[in-house]
Amino acid sequence: MAVTGDETETGTSGDLTACQLQNTGSSLPQGGAETSTQGFVKAANPSQKREHRLMKNREAARECRRKKKEYVKCLENRVAVLENQNKTLIEELSSIKDIYRHKVE
Repeated sequence: MAVTGDETETGTSGDLTACQLQNTGSSLPQGGAETSTQGFVKAANPSQKREHRLMKNREAARECRRKKKEYVKCLENRVAVLENQNKTLIEELSSIKDIYRHKVE
């Protein structure tokens, strides 16, 4: 079997952009919900502002860790696919060398 470099275990193209773009959704508030909270933060006292900032930071850190974990899994999957392709190509090269040796003899 010839390997073109486009095959993977999942059958998608070999680049990592598919993994990176899978889950673009965020658990952070978007649009109208955020503006209403911003109005609250402006009217709040400094301790409430700090708590709100810390809460948003924790959510952002959680999302960042989740994305990093997903990216690492993607890289590990890519390594496995490339190792399989490398093994296949080495076997193919070996068989071609054997065929060539028999024709030369």
